[in-house]
Amino acid sequence: MRRWSELAERVAGTTRTSEKTGLLADYFRSLEPDDLPIAAVFLTGRAFAETDQRATGLGWATMSAAIEAVSGADREALGQAYDRYSDLGLAVADVLTGAGHAPDPAVAPTLGEVAAAFAAIEVASGSVAKAVIFRDLVARADPATVKGIVKVLSGDLRIGLREGLVEAALAKAFERPIDDVKRAGMLTGDIGRTAALARDDALGTAELTLFHPLKFMLASPAEDAAEIVRRLGPLVWVEDKYDGIRCQLHKRGDDVRLYSRDLHDVTSGYPEVVEPARGLAWDGILDGELLGLRDGEVLPFVALQARLGRKAPSAALLAEVPVVFVAFDVLGLGSGGGAAVKPLLDVPLEERRRALVAMGLPLADAGGAFALSHLASADSAEALEAAFSEARARRNEGLMVKDPQSPYSPGRRGYGWLKMKKALATIDCVVVGVEVGHGKRHGVLSDYTFAVRDEANDRLVTIGKAYSGLTDAEIAEMTRWFEAHTISTHGRYRVVEPTVVVEVAFDVILRSARHRSGFALRFPRIARLRTDKPAAEADTLATVTRLFEELQPGAERLVTAGARAAVVPPVDEDATKRRDSGRRRPA
Repeated sequence: MRRWSELAERVAGTTRTSEKTGLLADYFRSLEPDDLPIAAVFLTGRAFAETDQRATGLGWATMSAAIEAVSGADREALGQAYDRYSDLGLAVADVLTGAGHAPDPAVAPTLGEVAAAFAAIEVASGSVAKAVIFRDLVARADPATVKGIVKVLSGDLRIGLREGLVEAALAKAFERPIDDVKRAGMLTGDIGRTAALARDDALGTAELTLFHPLKFMLASPAEDAAEIVRRLGPLVWVEDKYDGIRCQLHKRGDDVRLYSRDLHDVTSGYPEVVEPARGLAWDGILDGELLGLRDGEVLPFVALQARLGRKAPSAALLAEVPVVFVAFDVLGLGSGGGAAVKPLLDVPLEERRRALVAMGLPLADAGGAFALSHLASADSAEALEAAFSEARARRNEGLMVKDPQSPYSPGRRGYGWLKMKKALATIDCVVVGVEVGHGKRHGVLSDYTFAVRDEANDRLVTIGKAYSGLTDAEIAEMTRWFEAHTISTHGRYRVVEPTVVVEVAFDVILRSARHRSGFALRFPRIARLRTDKPAAEADTLATVTRLFEELQPGAERLVTAGARAAVVPPVDEDATKRRDSGRRRPA
């Protein structure tokens, strides 16, 4: 494990992609067969493969207690070190080094022993038992190795290494075609398994496997309609971008399981989808969205949040926030009865949609648990803008714009799918608190908490927090200003003089008890600094309330036609008719 940690340091020490790839390739070639999969997984910043359902459950408090027991340093010292570095691995190494922690190199843990310890932590019952295993591991490892262990456990590697670079290094190390490595990675969802297949020249044996969730295909953001049509045209497909929970459904016979975007099994939380799916006469994998739907009305995401993380929702909650599965893609399909499931990843979207429609899913308007995504098409920027406006009028986030010839690329954010979103509105807010950033923004104050004016009570009330939108130069300049205008410091957080105004863009306003305003902004980002505007001219709570009432008028209606299948229309039909077919959500 010490050698792995040293490699990670060398990789972090260069910004050149070719050099990172070369370092990794040399390292992979040198590993024993049993160590290669472990090292590859750890280099993605995970204790277990991405599709592995396990999690260590080892939190900050448990790790702190173990570090305290080994080093003799108190928890405050570790907290102060974290405030200095904004990196738990660096903080732990700093504390251990300062305490003179230097175990005998002869007892240093191997990669296999670290992996075994992670597995033991995962199954250990209770924080005390987990802490004992972690403490014993730390006691045997020098500070640099502990830093690597903690970075993997915390999922915060920070060495400038994407999974794509690990795949490229495997291809280089074992002289395999990079496309074969990527395909095996997409199918297995396990970079460790992919590494072993690359070493053994067996990449071609990777296959689609039910109940091992695939990574979800992602969409690149885009706002300009003309640019979208130029990229994907001449004809593009558009779907409403739903405000639900991305979900993958796997089925073989009566065995049905649901997986969330982070590839966790969430089957037990949605029985109203799982039970009706058991008796369907097909096997395969669907990609879609869990959407709150009650009495023909789509529920806003804030209502759906009550279902998140519930492994056994009560009957009352199931009645209050029922869900349907909105299917928009089929990734693998078989006829059932034990027949093989044929992968459809390389089949064009146009054909996958036809296969999806032909499955005859039991739809919500007929008492079923499914719906098909609203599908339309556009052949010009004007048609796309019209479709976007219609989606917004139905109170959706925006559009998913897709190339009808695109394959399904698990885990990839390419340009076959684009998500078209625009800020719903902007409001001018006063910065009242700032916090030290993470990663490349460690050492600067980049996380801003902001407020609006409550004129009735003559005070500022918080409404959100954002850490994106400003340039590095702007953040550096504002850091110096905030440091000079700090009222009080609370660990990493500073209360600052409420005089800086920022224009904040957002997608949705929600009711929230988290902030003193009673509202929260979904996906807030800083559009610009308003150096031209004093705090006394920032927006008011009354303005926010008015926007909420205008933009979020209660539950969003889904008429009966909304739950019906939107059959793929012939491309020679009038574009307006296509936009009018299928799912509807009136304003």
